[in-house]
Amino acid sequence: MSTILFEKIVFGPIRSRRLGSSLGVNLLPLHGKLCTFDCIYCECGWNKDGKNDTRIYDLQDIEKALTERLNSLKNEGTVIDTITFSGNGEPTLHPHFPEIIDLTIKLRDSLYPEAKISVLSNASRITKDSVRDALLKVDNPILKIDSAIGDMVDAIDRPQPGYSLERTIERLKEISGRYILQTMFLRGEHDGKTIDCTSEENVRTWQNLVRELRPRSVMIYTIDRETPEKNLSKVTVEEMNAIAEPLRREGFTVQVNG
Repeated sequence: MSTILFEKIVFGPIRSRRLGSSLGVNLLPLHGKLCTFDCIYCECGWNKDGKNDTRIYDLQDIEKALTERLNSLKNEGTVIDTITFSGNGEPTLHPHFPEIIDLTIKLRDSLYPEAKISVLSNASRITKDSVRDALLKVDNPILKIDSAIGDMVDAIDRPQPGYSLERTIERLKEISGRYILQTMFLRGEHDGKTIDCTSEENVRTWQNLVRELRPRSVMIYTIDRETPEKNLSKVTVEEMNAIAEPLRREGFTVQVNG
């Protein structure tokens, strides 16, 4: 099993290929994974391997950890480009996610007013109004759809029962221009099924989805770390740029990360 778990509430800052100097915030168990998806490429491993630790820290613990770390970094003169909610699974699962966003904005404004606040989310809970409203308060709500094809989403993201790609798309259309769309491109095999995000059908339907959703910008990327499914491989930067080019010509901002 390949896992990289974030064993602190606040970690870093680390150098992010997408966000610069990023101070991470993990709202989930420190020694296990909790997520509505079970992605075949997730650096935190499979959901089943993180069942021993189910503790979710409360609002006061998170406020204390974030306040202390921000003060320490400020005293050191450390530059932070973004405070990023990611960690060991889906951050919006924390029962006090909206309140945590409010306190983070308050701390950021007081201690690091030049820093952005980002949330990396699989968008599975965008159908919940309080989660959607909290996401729209941050500078960079980075919301994931890995394919416009349901079978591909099932194969790559392995969402929990009850997830609806169609319903997620409808809710994202309601907030066009207010979030960053993130998509993983890879190829490989899982459970005997061949997966190729660069296939003509997947690329065409994904490009049409971007046109339909009209996000503020788009981030496309590929595998950067070890994955729990070993039969996966990267897509090249050249291939991703070719996928992005028609959208760029239409005026969309598309960031490619290899």
